[in-house]
Amino acid sequence: MNHRKTLTGTLLAAALLASGCTGGGGSSKGADAEAADDPAQVSGSITVLTHRTDIVQDGTMKKYADDFNKTYPKVKVKFDAITDYEAEVKIRMNTDNYGDVLMIPAVIKKNDYPKFFASLGSQKELSEKYRFTDFTAVDGKVYGQSPMGAAPGFLYNKRIWAEAGVTDWPTTPAEFLTALKAIKSKTDAVPYYTNFAAQWPLSQWTAVNGSVSCDTEATTRLAEGNPWGEDGELRVADQLLYDIVHQGLIEKDPTTTNWENSKPQLAKGEIATAWLGSWAVIQFRQAAEKAGADPDDIGFMPFPARVDGKACATVNPDYNQAVSIHSQHKEAARAWIDWFTDKSGYAQDNLSISTLKDAPLPEVLKPYEEQGVELIELDDAKGGTVKEIDNASEVGINAPAYRQELVDIARGAKDGDVDDFLDDLGKRWTEAAKTVGS
Repeated sequence: MNHRKTLTGTLLAAALLASGCTGGGGSSKGADAEAADDPAQVSGSITVLTHRTDIVQDGTMKKYADDFNKTYPKVKVKFDAITDYEAEVKIRMNTDNYGDVLMIPAVIKKNDYPKFFASLGSQKELSEKYRFTDFTAVDGKVYGQSPMGAAPGFLYNKRIWAEAGVTDWPTTPAEFLTALKAIKSKTDAVPYYTNFAAQWPLSQWTAVNGSVSCDTEATTRLAEGNPWGEDGELRVADQLLYDIVHQGLIEKDPTTTNWENSKPQLAKGEIATAWLGSWAVIQFRQAAEKAGADPDDIGFMPFPARVDGKACATVNPDYNQAVSIHSQHKEAARAWIDWFTDKSGYAQDNLSISTLKDAPLPEVLKPYEEQGVELIELDDAKGGTVKEIDNASEVGINAPAYRQELVDIARGAKDGDVDDFLDDLGKRWTEAAKTVGS
């Protein structure tokens, strides 16, 4: 499945058929996508672009659409499931034809959202009901809405960790490395699985940002500082990834990893650990059931860092759904986004964090609650600046390339020194920050 890189995520972290997407009745109601007053009167045919090829293929999305039509009988929903979502939608957005509803691609600069998407309303009003509104807010207006959120963490096989004698969550990177070494020496499992070949899982490591410091202003510090400086959170993350690889605690050949196969392998205990996000837990538990393994063996732990003895994990939106500014059926498109967020049950079905502020946390995060892990939502006011710096620096903090290079250096497939490599990232970043006026 080509899931979110959120991851952020973050992730990572996600267009329309070239012949055109809209049809049926209805008309545009200006630049804004207005909420429907009378669902029975909303009409039009809309195309929804999605990265969730898996649940389009298995019919799950059609079931959502059928439920949607019980409330909005005059709206016809068609899905365009795209495997290489980011790359293809980026191309389609050079035209006016990129669907009625789409997941906002990571490549689009935040400050450019008003050029491509219809406003969903004021942030002040929407933030009273929903999480994550500032992630797509420009000049006080919101341009996207995520149907769910997730927290980053390590998926791990609890049985294998226990066999290695590790029952408490590591609280520092050093303790985490010690735990992986115990797994290597006392079990037959691969201690850590990089998912190097799939590429996007490596970008998930950026979601560490905020978890090390427990700072809701971590995104602002990305914009104003050096993420790979002495105390930079991405340096902490990337150093741990380097050490895991350099100390031989991964699969034999990262270039042969397989994302789909990693799910039953971790479920059965052939793999012990993988850094992903809470969104992945249900997929690995389902893989356990199919493989005849125990779904309860799938655990979830936070990054090994503590502030005054407390662990933190950021809560980030999945892909944000937006209404194309070129849609001829903005009211119908807006109706889909609101219904999918509020009524579909999509977040619950994926054991994810609901975008609705008053909704309870999913069961997969009960261990976080029990262990006192603080869930923090980052202030994304500087998110647009961070994207501009990232583009100017050509680092790609939400892309896999630089971490693939880091892994290659760590395993000896490429010459280089880790300190020099990370220092160079920091230099490029801070120089780019000056060019964008940060």
